[in-house]
Amino acid sequence: MFVPSYYEFVNPGKILSGKYALENIASEFKLLGSNRVFVLSDKVLDGLGQVKVLSDALVSGGVQVVGTFVDIPADSSIEVVNRIADIYRQANADSIVALGGGSVIDTAKGVRMLISQGGNDIMKFVGAEVLPFARHVPFAAVPTTSGTGSEATAVAVIKDNDRKVKMEFISQFLLPDLAVIDERFTLSMPTHITAMTGLDALTHAIESYSCLQKNPVSQSYARSAIMLISGNLETCIKTPSDRHARLAMANGSLLAGSAFSNSMVGIVHAIGHSLGGVCSLPHGLAMAILLPYCMRFNLDTCESEYAEILSFFVSPEDYAATPKGLRGRKCVEVVESFSNMIAKAAGLSLRLSDNRIEKSCFDEVAGRAINDGAMIVNPKAVSKEDVIRILNEAF
Repeated sequence: MFVPSYYEFVNPGKILSGKYALENIASEFKLLGSNRVFVLSDKVLDGLGQVKVLSDALVSGGVQVVGTFVDIPADSSIEVVNRIADIYRQANADSIVALGGGSVIDTAKGVRMLISQGGNDIMKFVGAEVLPFARHVPFAAVPTTSGTGSEATAVAVIKDNDRKVKMEFISQFLLPDLAVIDERFTLSMPTHITAMTGLDALTHAIESYSCLQKNPVSQSYARSAIMLISGNLETCIKTPSDRHARLAMANGSLLAGSAFSNSMVGIVHAIGHSLGGVCSLPHGLAMAILLPYCMRFNLDTCESEYAEILSFFVSPEDYAATPKGLRGRKCVEVVESFSNMIAKAAGLSLRLSDNRIEKSCFDEVAGRAINDGAMIVNPKAVSKEDVIRILNEAF
């Protein structure tokens, strides 16, 4: 196993997973000195009654819910973060619980930044490791999708709508105090969302396992994530009510999130961020489409890592039967086959052309992608022409 000459690893906050996880948030918040909670979610979850389930659990545990905001869009935005921070202050809240997918949790991270650091414009804090330690605002993240891993990451991605750019905020102080994994909230995920978020989590794990900042701890998390995802995502698609598979996927997403939060990602995310910013392609779908093409691009550099990843996907007998020099290439084929199987079961197309993406946007997407922060740790140098070639392959 590769051991770099130096690395850092920040574990996620306390993990509450499974039965009674939700009900234990209140007692954990009391230990953190909080009793006036502000809840963030979205309209869909509110309409499904899930915000009420969360609020009832908090109140029954002895803390107050002093405010709720559910008007968070599918792409978190600077304007929404700044607006919620004002409402939070008016409510005299002292903590945050975010219930939702990546957009909701990233929005909550942004709000927490503003409350903790002071000010009224999140753009003052954009960048990597620019946040000093400031006022502590207790924060619990309750994911309702199994993909972004945002409950376990030191990263928030928030869109600048004026510039059509997804801005990255990276700091250990973005990590939630509590990552609350309760599979009840994932049971209502539509099939296509289950597929997209599951393949997003798989991309996190694979890229973190093979990128320049990989280390033994992040690779251990990624390995477990890949095995949980490859072993349970199909069940979640075909039997959505299977709580065991849903809990396994949620844990896989968390592990993948923690892995990439520490090692970062690579070319798949760099191009995906740009497709999202320029063409509004959903992030999880972008990951699912791009993953095999980008793995092929990196193959000559990542042969040994991909050979190891193959062993997490196939039986020991199949692995042993694959010639050593072909295991990396076989891994790419297996990942592509797995992604296509999941997409077909969920009624998705993994072609850019089938998802309203025009070739006319490729030049702008490529130009932004090569300047994306995720490209810095890709194991192989990438040119604008390389990105355009990958986009054409995926078209």
